[in-house]
Amino acid sequence: MDIREKLEQISRLFCIEGNFVGYRTIHVGNVNQTYEVRFLRPDGKHKSYLIQNVNTYAFRRPVQLMENIDQVTEHIRRKKPGQIALHFHHTADRKIYVADGENFWRMTNYIPSITYSSVIDEQVVRNAGRAFGEFQMQLSDFDITKLHETIPGFHNTRLRYKQLMDAVKANPVGRLYEVQGDLEYLMRVKEDACRLTDLQKAGLLPLRVTHNDTKINNVLFHPDDQSALVVIDLDTVMPGLVGHDFGDAIRFAANTEPEDSPNYRDASLDLDVFSAFTDGFLEMTANTLTHTEIETLALSCFSLTVELATRFLTDYLLDDPYFKTCYPEHNLMRTRCQIALSQDMHAQRDVMMEIIHESIAKWKKDACPSALS
Repeated sequence: MDIREKLEQISRLFCIEGNFVGYRTIHVGNVNQTYEVRFLRPDGKHKSYLIQNVNTYAFRRPVQLMENIDQVTEHIRRKKPGQIALHFHHTADRKIYVADGENFWRMTNYIPSITYSSVIDEQVVRNAGRAFGEFQMQLSDFDITKLHETIPGFHNTRLRYKQLMDAVKANPVGRLYEVQGDLEYLMRVKEDACRLTDLQKAGLLPLRVTHNDTKINNVLFHPDDQSALVVIDLDTVMPGLVGHDFGDAIRFAANTEPEDSPNYRDASLDLDVFSAFTDGFLEMTANTLTHTEIETLALSCFSLTVELATRFLTDYLLDDPYFKTCYPEHNLMRTRCQIALSQDMHAQRDVMMEIIHESIAKWKKDACPSALS
């Protein structure tokens, strides 16, 4: 069966009616294989859908993953009647996926839009902040106990440090001698970087529904006015901390250098981008966040950046089994870029908190800026 026949077969299993017109392969994304399929509906209108072949090597618990996605998207749709929302189609027996023995398929509505793989301007960043903030707000009343932890320990920073130390002890390909300075820095900031994890474990930070991959290219924008339409790529939705989403978004968007830049020493925090995203995010979430969540937002940026540095360095020491690389030192460059960014974040943390408090005063009712002791 060729891919055209397969895609039509999968569409029928998801109860799509009409004449199958054609398809195109979408080459955005590094994990799942995505196709746009087009149908001529019985009412005479053309309609497109997205079909994805889920990478079950990357996502080892695909059924649980889809159960999370189903619950979250339906919860959001109920709050947005008649508005644009992400919707996953169901089979005749109400499953949100088709597993045919070799592949694991899912199907969503197609939303005409544009995406940005890097920062274009501050308005785009502000709108992305609003989109991820709205995602948090829409799910602030969701029962977190209904969600599976599909990737256990994903943002457990102490666990990431343990994995790094295991890699240091193993040193399977003899790369340890190259990274002594990087390792020394990461160990020096360990307690500060692990503070989010410790606060959550102590019950001082609440678990929420988190996206866990808050890159700007996971927001669909209107092609005319750059307003945010919907947040996509929900494969990593699970219980987490609001700081995980906020911190990772800043880590990605506000770095003045690309994530794997050879000019890693120049990596620093773009405060204009930070301000724009923060203002958009807090416009939507300020009145749902706890005091401690607010007071740890700047810390979350540092923590998530250091955490990713430990992951890149662990992978480098283990001969790059996880992250795709283009040259032998690729993960080392990524590590050092994150380290340089985290150093600037540490130096700018007071300024970051001033910006956060200004946004809180702007958006939160009865705001009273203060510092976390």
